[in-house]
Amino acid sequence: MKEETREKLMGVSVATLATALYKRGLRHQVIQGVHPIGFKGANMVGPAFTLRYMPAREDRNQLVEFRNPEHPQRVAIETCPPGHVMVMDSRKSAEAASAGDILITRLMMRGGAGVVTDGGFRDAATIADLEIPAYHMRPSSPTNLTCNEAIEINGPIGCGDAPVFPGDVIVGDADCVIVIPAGIADEVADEAVEMTVYEDFVLDEVKAGAAIIGLYPGTKDENLQKFALWRKTQGR
Repeated sequence: MKEETREKLMGVSVATLATALYKRGLRHQVIQGVHPIGFKGANMVGPAFTLRYMPAREDRNQLVEFRNPEHPQRVAIETCPPGHVMVMDSRKSAEAASAGDILITRLMMRGGAGVVTDGGFRDAATIADLEIPAYHMRPSSPTNLTCNEAIEINGPIGCGDAPVFPGDVIVGDADCVIVIPAGIADEVADEAVEMTVYEDFVLDEVKAGAAIIGLYPGTKDENLQKFALWRKTQGR
């Protein structure tokens, strides 16, 4: 992922990105049902590194499993590359936790750019105070072994009904999280920046009393001319 692309995506909203992807026929890229835990005031951006859970079977998922040095949940935390966002497929269920504050703290200390699950985290209040961006459905206290078995690291997953492939670009803001296919991340970032500049102009116009028709979207030449002048004066 280009650093220039990462910087651009830090300054645009998930809503704007969703529109840019919709233009390209991609309608299901927002991870449904997840929310930030203690929003950090800046976007979460990074390539996806995935972990997939499957339904637990009692003979395979006792607490002793955590003593296994090859346990996939632990291995995923220790191998997620710095700058990546760990995305967990928890089967859209917060009945048991996807992880807790100790593992998320370790991910943070290793340089992780964020973590997302379509399940829940335990120790959510503590995670909220960490510097790493985290997104989940809701707090969940039971250990993941109660319902889940971590089964695959860095393969294709579904998270909140969104398809996620390793290396896809993940962006989270104060609202939610979106998945940008890696191959189009640069062009989507460029377009989203342009869309954001125009939307900022529109907001200024609306606050000044302007009507929406012909302004948003910009279909009247007079509005496009005003935008060009506004952009020049704003230095954008």
